[in-house]
Amino acid sequence: MAKSKTIFVCSECGNESAKWLGKCPACGSWNTFYEQKVVDTKSSSGKVKEKSNNVPKTLNSYEAKETIRSSTGFSELDRVLGGGLVKGSLILLGGEPGIRKINFNFANLR
Repeated sequence: MAKSKTIFVCSECGNESAKWLGKCPACGSWNTFYEQKVVDTKSSSGKVKEKSNNVPKTLNSYEAKETIRSSTGFSELDRVLGGGLVKGSLILLGGEPGIRKINFNFANLR
């Protein structure tokens, strides 16, 4: 048997929500949400018709690629980061409360 689920849809813009809202967050209209039932379709065997081909891989199957690193100008930070900053990477610097942290501007990396 197919399962049914209820969603709420804005009649003005079509925004969907899991619960009823008085004001639509997308278009700002008031009292425009109406209830709509959604039915999940399954085959007669009870399994979902579409299967994904996601197969787990071992870490050994990936090859390490050489990346271009830019120096920060601080030798200790470059050492910790493995030789410098990589363009497009995100680095979170932290420390004990009261210890000064360094702010970097990564916008001009080449």
